[in-house]
Amino acid sequence: MGYLSERDEIELKVHSLLKTVIDPELNISIIDMGLVYNITYENNLIEITMTLSSKGCPMGEMITGNVREVITENFPEKENHVNLVWEPAWNPEFINAAGKAALGR
Repeated sequence: MGYLSERDEIELKVHSLLKTVIDPELNISIIDMGLVYNITYENNLIEITMTLSSKGCPMGEMITGNVREVITENFPEKENHVNLVWEPAWNPEFINAAGKAALGR
């Protein structure tokens, strides 16, 4: 039987929670879109490294705000930070199988 550390449990829970954050333009989760590059938990800080579909994404503030909100609601005792990066640049090939299925591809 496997054992997960607190860090692993929190990172997995955050990944699951981020599946509830929906990109309003494609109507699929930011996880399925491939916008989330990394989730880490260390020293009471949950850090999400992610990108947007473009630098000028009109829904960018809403998406990152929703990320912070879902983490704060579920881990109020933890700090959180969204690290928005532009490399690698997102492209539609980052959409996972579940996202492609939801899009009918």
